[in-house]
Amino acid sequence: MFNNVYKDKKVVVTGHTGFKGTWLTRWLTMLGAEVMGISDAIPTTPSMFEILGLEQKIHHRVIDIRDAAALAQAIHGFEPDFVFHLAAQAIVSTSYMDPLGTISTNVLGTANVLDVIRQLSKPCVAVIITSDKCYENVEWEWGYRETDHLGGKDIYSASKGAAEVIFHAYFHSFLKHRPDIRIASARAGNVIGGGDWAKDRIIVDSVLSWNDHKPVQIRSPEATRPWQHVLEPLSGYLWLGANLATNEKLNGESFNFGPRAEQNRRVIELIADVFEYWNKDFDCYQITGNIPFHEAGLLKLNCDKALFHLRWEPTLFYQECVRMVGEWYAGFYIQDRDVQSLTEQQIEQYMQLATERGNQWTHSS
Repeated sequence: MFNNVYKDKKVVVTGHTGFKGTWLTRWLTMLGAEVMGISDAIPTTPSMFEILGLEQKIHHRVIDIRDAAALAQAIHGFEPDFVFHLAAQAIVSTSYMDPLGTISTNVLGTANVLDVIRQLSKPCVAVIITSDKCYENVEWEWGYRETDHLGGKDIYSASKGAAEVIFHAYFHSFLKHRPDIRIASARAGNVIGGGDWAKDRIIVDSVLSWNDHKPVQIRSPEATRPWQHVLEPLSGYLWLGANLATNEKLNGESFNFGPRAEQNRRVIELIADVFEYWNKDFDCYQITGNIPFHEAGLLKLNCDKALFHLRWEPTLFYQECVRMVGEWYAGFYIQDRDVQSLTEQQIEQYMQLATERGNQWTHSS
């Protein structure tokens, strides 16, 4: 997998206690990497990070990425071969309540990570993860390309666009002519999967309501999104890191990672499909008129660049994505399954499907 590039390598994951960070950290440990995780807190209760017992499997560091000195000391002391930067304030509603906190974490925090990377004295590959919301969304029907305008009408989106601008500036100012440092940014969105308990996310709101035997309240039932399982973009990040290590032409580039086009679904379709795994007889949703902030009706990415340069493509079909999500939460809430084993099984199953479908990252190039 991934040309076996992560085996016995030192990998830093910022934001390792979050939803995507926890899945990435567990996958990296399964690939044989030695991981240092950097986060300022355990962000949710329950916490997938705690459920998986990852603190005992990695070097766990509690550091706010806005603390430049502590961040530098930890990363320089670890001497990583790879850095995956995921740490962020990732909730749109929170950005309305705390705009300055969102900006300082997502922009200054990213700048701090980049500044640490530029001061490394050994070869390192870094992938800076932002979001599909970094694009100036005009809600057109085709996918955004990496060359489209960055920006955003809300603070969260603007902070992600700004993080991309900072990445671009650091690359051209400090890293472009450093042969020992390779770096790229990655953009993805509409990520779902087991183990997410962050607020104001449709699957999380749904399973919490269903666990209380109540229908979930939804604001925008007709909003359409290209939903993707969390392992899809993570496979892209890992494959991008592996390719950066061997191909200097990718240095300084940005890549989108998204699902198959057939996975565009309305919110009400997604909820109803996941609810099938709940096996209960109450209504799964109610529509509410409470819309506290602007939400885009449509946002999707064009992933042709990743296909052309990395030969990366998504693995799962929509129903497979829904099955993995539904089975994970049903296992946790209803069946009392060992979700640590279930998580590992889903990663193994995903890799097996990717292998059967001939995805490039599953075999040596």
